[in-house]
Amino acid sequence: MEHVTRRQLLAAAGALAVFAGHRLARAQSPSGPRPPTAGPADPALVEDLVAANRILVDQGVLDGYGHVSARHDRDPNRYLLSRSIAPELVTAADIMEYDLDSNPVDARGRTSYLERFIHGEVYKARPDVLAVVHSHSPSVVPFGVTGVPLRPLYHMSGFLGRGVGRFEIREAAGMTDMLCSTPQLGAALAKSLGDKEIVLMRGHGATMAGQSVKHAVFRAIYAALNASIQMDAMRLGEVMYLADEEAMKGMAANDRYIDRSWSLWKHEAMGP
Repeated sequence: MEHVTRRQLLAAAGALAVFAGHRLARAQSPSGPRPPTAGPADPALVEDLVAANRILVDQGVLDGYGHVSARHDRDPNRYLLSRSIAPELVTAADIMEYDLDSNPVDARGRTSYLERFIHGEVYKARPDVLAVVHSHSPSVVPFGVTGVPLRPLYHMSGFLGRGVGRFEIREAAGMTDMLCSTPQLGAALAKSLGDKEIVLMRGHGATMAGQSVKHAVFRAIYAALNASIQMDAMRLGEVMYLADEEAMKGMAANDRYIDRSWSLWKHEAMGP
């Protein structure tokens, strides 16, 4: 009988978990049992969520793919996320409510993002997180596939000073399609995020967390900009990065004045 290695067993187990997760996702159809609604979300929160989708496209962080969510203001065990649609096309009517297992409350025939489990599992693991962005920013991807750490080199990206998580999907499920499309993979990603603001996903992109939609959007934009600037600086020579204390002070200052950049981005993406 052919000898089966531990690596092969782990890969097989991971594949079974992915298969089971896909079956679970299919089983969560609008015709099945639905979790109770938390009630209508604050219109201002829905407006911010719609604006966040448009802003992230306008700033080059999202394209036809990627998504942004917000924890429900009425119930911390619910979150809001658009139906499966290109971010630039999101309207208030597209925003759906989910429980933290990522079951839609009232799908009404609308399809859900395959990777919605990223959002639900981060909210489960991090009660302090009120918004999540998942993107495929081209400037960030190289830092997920190399050993080069993504580090803050200017004050706008001070949040990187808290550290950057790394998610290796092979360790969680062997060979996959690289998508976090099951609760198990979403939970593994949330574990890799830990107490940080960003986690890199090898061969995929990144996920950012924030204490508001505005903060999550800010971090998604400036993580991408820092990555681009860092690659330029590394080509010039030795880079002087922010010290930990500088990074934390920079993050605190940016968090206080978040509305300045948000107002500009919203104006550019959606008009006055």
